[in-house]
Amino acid sequence: MLSAIDHVQLAAPPGSEDRLRAYYADVLGMTETPKPPVLAARGGCWFRAGAVQLHLGIEQDFRPAKKAHPGLRVTDIEAYAARLEAHGAPVTWDDNLPGHLRFYSEDPVGNRLEFLEPWSQGSRVPSALRR
Repeated sequence: MLSAIDHVQLAAPPGSEDRLRAYYADVLGMTETPKPPVLAARGGCWFRAGAVQLHLGIEQDFRPAKKAHPGLRVTDIEAYAARLEAHGAPVTWDDNLPGHLRFYSEDPVGNRLEFLEPWSQGSRVPSALRR
């Protein structure tokens, strides 16, 4: 029986680890976690923020997926979007998911990422919905 998602793995091109570290640690605020030595030899890097784990694995013929993506829950989504924009990351708001504020962005190798926060209609109207 399934009980939880342990991690999500995204692909990345060879030699992109430094750019990934700068983005996932500095921009998103995640912490890099060490890979076991046998897996570290393959390249890539792993990150964690609370219970969220993202693994970036090296793929020789890498092409970022156009549709597939992890959906990452955040708090204070407007401040989080501003943080990404301040670091030069793209932010594209999308209001098509009822009950949520959300935006999409991309990591430095083109992986699509969705950021979302539940929102109730009785709450103050966030500026993200007034765009």
